[in-house]
Amino acid sequence: MNRSSQSMDPSSVVDWFGSQVPVDDFAGRRVLVIVPDTTRTAPLPLLFGGVHRRIAPVAESIDVIVALGTHPAMSESAIGEMLGLAALEGAEAIGLYNHEWDRPDRLKRIGTLTAEDTAALSGGLLSEDVAVEINSRIDDYDVLLVLGPVFPHEVVGFSGGNKYFFPGIAGAEILNFFHWLGALITNSQIIGRKQTPVREVVDRAAAMIGVERRCVSFVVGEDGGVLDLFYGTPESAWSNAADLSNRTHIRWKSHPFHTVLSCAPPMYDELWVAGKCMYKLEPVVADGGELIIYAPHLSEISVTHGELIKQVGYHVRDYFTSDPERFADIPRGVLAHSTHVRGGGRMVDGVEVPRITVTLATALSEETCRSVNLGWRDPATIDIESFADREDEGVLLVRRAGEHLHRLEEKLP
Repeated sequence: MNRSSQSMDPSSVVDWFGSQVPVDDFAGRRVLVIVPDTTRTAPLPLLFGGVHRRIAPVAESIDVIVALGTHPAMSESAIGEMLGLAALEGAEAIGLYNHEWDRPDRLKRIGTLTAEDTAALSGGLLSEDVAVEINSRIDDYDVLLVLGPVFPHEVVGFSGGNKYFFPGIAGAEILNFFHWLGALITNSQIIGRKQTPVREVVDRAAAMIGVERRCVSFVVGEDGGVLDLFYGTPESAWSNAADLSNRTHIRWKSHPFHTVLSCAPPMYDELWVAGKCMYKLEPVVADGGELIIYAPHLSEISVTHGELIKQVGYHVRDYFTSDPERFADIPRGVLAHSTHVRGGGRMVDGVEVPRITVTLATALSEETCRSVNLGWRDPATIDIESFADREDEGVLLVRRAGEHLHRLEEKLP
């Protein structure tokens, strides 16, 4: 097992699959591999190639589904490129699918979380029956194999594992339920914590799946390579990877910053995913400070949910909880995204008081930014280097934001 901070070389990754993934788990069986889309850093050509070369000689068939959640669908050619299929022998036999969360005929109900269940899981924050639905393609397979990275995550604590089923290939009802639960608890209380109520919901739902589940969880280093991989059940593989992610993906800071420039990489091409540049840095922004999401390439709020977000805007949690009937018709996943981007805050005498200012320096117009209750700056006026090496002044530059969590060191009394 690789324990260093250096990424494994490709030959070591190939060797890992040969020694750690037992072919007997897949012999004579139809396998559906569940992978992330391109909004996660993952060397999938290397990893999917490793999986395929290991199990293809014994499996009856191997297909792939992209765990989109509610992200936009990928073209078949884009999926092929993401997986590196052009260089893979036997790739023509692989079926490629997108999750289709908004097609009722593509979903199947596998159970219900009762009001008693949800009350217990949420610590009393929510109490309601929740339908557990998942992509019906799983019925065509004998083994579901998750292949995905683990990072700190704003809704569930750490991504990966059973999260590739819920919300990866899930129906909207449970997706909206646990995203709202995460929003009620808040990003700052969940992100980078291994055991959370939302993770309990995800694992409980996954236990209802009637198909055998296996998982390759991995942790990505600074250079985009693999630090280590773990095989087993989604629960065990994820647990080991989350422990490594906790040691790898958290940047500890001794003091808060009044100004943070959070630069979004090109893979975040809409605010729905570029919000991670806020989630991972909110904990180190000082009260009254400003976080700037710098993404000149970003021109969409959300391809899927943009109109609803424009209708609602970005607000702190208590803005929604103080008048729930007003927002009863808005999917709670949208409301959760809104609160996560806007960050902490409160309502005082009916007036919203956010803890920090969130400013967009993107291709979105000033009118659009103001209309959704966010600040605006022209990205052309920002000199990135002017923010560099100024941490002692309370200014933080993060050149590639969205995957490493920044957290304040705890001060002992």
